[in-house]
Amino acid sequence: MTLHTYEWGSGDGPAVLCLHGVTGHGARYAQLAQRLPGRRVVGIDLLGHGHSSWAPPWDLDAHLDGLIEAAAALGVDRASWIGHSFGGKLVAELVARNPERVTAAVLLDPALYLEPETVGPRAEGLCADISFASPEAAIEARLTDGSLFSTPREVLEQEAADHLVQREDGRWDWRFSRPAAIGAWSIMSRRGPGVPTSVPALVVFGSESWIPPVPTPRVATIRIATVPGGHSVLWDSFDETAATIAAFLDEVAPA
Repeated sequence: MTLHTYEWGSGDGPAVLCLHGVTGHGARYAQLAQRLPGRRVVGIDLLGHGHSSWAPPWDLDAHLDGLIEAAAALGVDRASWIGHSFGGKLVAELVARNPERVTAAVLLDPALYLEPETVGPRAEGLCADISFASPEAAIEARLTDGSLFSTPREVLEQEAADHLVQREDGRWDWRFSRPAAIGAWSIMSRRGPGVPTSVPALVVFGSESWIPPVPTPRVATIRIATVPGGHSVLWDSFDETAATIAAFLDEVAPA
């Protein structure tokens, strides 16, 4: 399996490995990397997303195996891991499976468990043709679908430049495998470990997110923050979210 990675910052600094949500891609962490000086920040395209392998299987074990292989290829034995949404679930599962590999965990509006009646329609929606006539049409669709609250248009313009691909018929698709994304939704309907308590953990919730806040133990290893906006906390509330992450990592895993 081959997972594509993007790297920013100090090559000899503490590693921070970043996981996106379903249908996303690793380059979304480029702006956050600028707020984490002295660190080696790596964005990873998950299995079936971006420029990583789209080949099956797309189950939980395949995702976790791919992440461990990617870390090994980067020469990273231990790192802080950041995950948004589905990526947050993968970070929690990784801590449960290989806690020795995780210095700290950052879960951004994590989808640790979603009810089947929520997951089903979202997975089924991926079976339709959701292509666009132009990048501009794709941007407008994101701005008007009700999921974003204060995301600047330029963020979505960069997203389109990074993540759209033109088909042979001239229409435009986001660069992810529909079957792999449906598999990810299935994984999110699987009960698993909650917020990690064995390593320092930060959980950031969007105040208007459609994802219900996950139960979070009130223990010394866990920090909790709520930022304005919806599920896409690094888009709707970038400054607040980035500052919270930077302060947390400076405290528990200094550069």
